[in-house]
Order: sequence, then C-alpha cells, then structure tokens
Amino acid sequence: MTTRPYVILSAAMSVDGYLDDVSPERLLLSNAADFDRVDQVRAESDAILIGATTIRKDNPRLLVNSGERRAQRVIEGKPAYPLKVTVTRTGDLSADLKFWHHGGEKLVVTVDDAVEKLRTTLGDLTDVISVGPDLDWGLVLDELGRRGIGRLMVEGGGTIHTQLMAADLADEVHLAIAPLLVGQPKAARFLGAADYPGGSTARMKVLEVRAIDDVVFVRYSPKERTA
Repeated sequence: MTTRPYVILSAAMSVDGYLDDVSPERLLLSNAADFDRVDQVRAESDAILIGATTIRKDNPRLLVNSGERRAQRVIEGKPAYPLKVTVTRTGDLSADLKFWHHGGEKLVVTVDDAVEKLRTTLGDLTDVISVGPDLDWGLVLDELGRRGIGRLMVEGGGTIHTQLMAADLADEVHLAIAPLLVGQPKAARFLGAADYPGGSTARMKVLEVRAIDDVVFVRYSPKERTA
C-alpha cells in the first residue's frame, strides 16, 4: 500500500481569521522572523502544495530562500528545492506565472477534463497528472505518496485548507496569528464552513505555542481530537 505524506497546513491569519484583505496588494501578516520559520518548514518538506487560485492571485515563487538550507538539503541527498505542487479543476493557469520559472521540479494535479489543456499551455514547465473525473484529495495524497513524498506542506488557500480539514487529512496545523484585524467579509479566510470531524465540540490537541516577535505561532494536531 502507498504511504500518504504527513500533511502540514500552514497559514498566517489576522486575529479575526483572514488570510488577506481585498486590496490589490498582498497583505503581509507575518513578520521577518516568522517568514524565516516558514522557510525552515519548507526546507524540511518533500513537497509544497498551493492552490491554483492562490497562484493566480499572489503569483508566488514558493521557494526555500535560505542558501544554507538548500545546501543542507543537498547534503542530505535531496534536491535543493522541494517539489512544488498545485491543484486545479479548471486548468486555468498561464505559463508566465513565477511558480513555473523558479525552484526545482513542479507538478500539477488535475482532473481528466483539464489534462490536455494544461499540457498544451504549460508544455515542459511541469508534469501534469489527473486523479480521475473528480478532484479527490485522498487520491491526490496517494499520488504524492507514490512519488516518494513523505512530508507535505500545504500553504493554501483557504478553500484547500477547508477541504483537507473537513476530510480529516491534515496531520498538523501551523498558524501564525498576526496582531491585525481585517474585518472585510469578502476577504479570504483561513477556514470556511464545513462539516468538520467531531463537530463544533471536538477540541484539537495543542502541540506548541510561542511568540515570534509580534506574531503568535500555534501548532495543532487536528487528528487528536477530544470531545
């Protein structure tokens, strides 16, 4: 049987639960020290996954920025950069996005209807695979497991975080809580409405809490829930 990767959901959010505001510029919720923490988690991961909507909106490079951390990965027999993964149902991803032109190997996971569209658009910039007619997160993780991914860092967006939490597929949640209030109902939230395992009274286990300058970092184990 294929071993699925250990899944870490990573997000920075405002005190009122938002990942961003509605302005054209990305809202920087983390501080320099917390961005460095995220870079360390990236370096410790075999793959980093981000949704297609977030790629289109933020146009990130999604890299391990520290040269020392990349060098350490190579010493350990790993590629300098983790595999970069995105998931899309529509296949609406352009070839000029920064995601494709920085870092190491890339993978697009999609559905049957979008495979040829993506292969035509992206060419040799990335590998493209389908998990069938519908996007099934269990099958996505199975595919990553077959590719040798043992540790997967998921950096959003909120829809993907919600789906993985609702399916009870997240092993850890890393939350950086910024001392900001967004208060914009149309802005993206860390989690949306869903039928979460155990319902509203199931309490997750806290693994770690610490201050990183003006940000509070909390690490949860969502599979260790108690009533």
